[in-house]
Amino acid sequence: MTTPRVKEILGWYGSDNPGTLTNLARILNHGRLGGTGKLVILPVDQGFEHGPARSFGPNPAAYNPHYHFELAIAAGVNAYAAPLGFLEAGARDFAGEVPLILKINDHDVLLDEKDPEQALTGSVEDALRLGASGIGFTIYPGSSHRFEMYGQIRACAAEAKKNGLIVVIWSYPRGSGLSKEGETAIDVTAYAAHIAAELGAHIVKVKLPSAHLEQAAARKVYEQENIPIGTQAERVRHVVQSTFDGRRILIFSGGPTDATATFLEEVKAIHQGGGFGSIVGRNSFQRKKPEALQFLHDIMEIYGSAV
Repeated sequence: MTTPRVKEILGWYGSDNPGTLTNLARILNHGRLGGTGKLVILPVDQGFEHGPARSFGPNPAAYNPHYHFELAIAAGVNAYAAPLGFLEAGARDFAGEVPLILKINDHDVLLDEKDPEQALTGSVEDALRLGASGIGFTIYPGSSHRFEMYGQIRACAAEAKKNGLIVVIWSYPRGSGLSKEGETAIDVTAYAAHIAAELGAHIVKVKLPSAHLEQAAARKVYEQENIPIGTQAERVRHVVQSTFDGRRILIFSGGPTDATATFLEEVKAIHQGGGFGSIVGRNSFQRKKPEALQFLHDIMEIYGSAV
């Protein structure tokens, strides 16, 4: 049964067809957080994005694609997201047990690029064939290749929605025009989230922002208007506000493996700031399975609690 909170969220996507809303509801209603409007998603695109040793070396069981299906199902996450090969390796064996999101573009790190770009590595047709609920993309606002990526993604997003799939956009500012500190600056992160929403994402994923202000013109407005960004919860609240005033689902990246206590404090800040949840990859699958399951359950317990 769909809860009032899930019905409210579905109401934000008035242009979508019933098939797309059904897939969004499927993700929102699945797992330990089902019905709460909060999400924890397991993403495993790191093998393509960072290389297998860097991704799975700390926990060799994770080289096996089935391991991630089993972890997602046992943990009770809302969805499992991965590139084509990993989903193909387990979609039949675990059919219907967890909603799937096919990551249809990817980037490798075999070259050191100041202005990275993504290549299409899957398709809407692949997502439909595998029974996925949605497709995912990464964009790099700030890269000199961004406009080509935006056009490519907008076309794929339109095709996905036509076929009843949801769209998830990983929006990661990066490029020669940004400083390293600027990649997670509050003004840049809020801008990146807004761009993803403008491109038609149902779910937007960004990194946790710092208090740094990268753009001089933006800094002037933040200071004149006294926009509160002093705490992590305030910064999360501002990024939520920038994502159509909270009318698009905004979740935050887990990043590289971190100490459990540190990560859980960040989750509390996301929850307090009105964020919708986390997408937790390396912080979960680089731990041994019993520890990973407890870790994911602790995250979901925070998101399931009263603010």
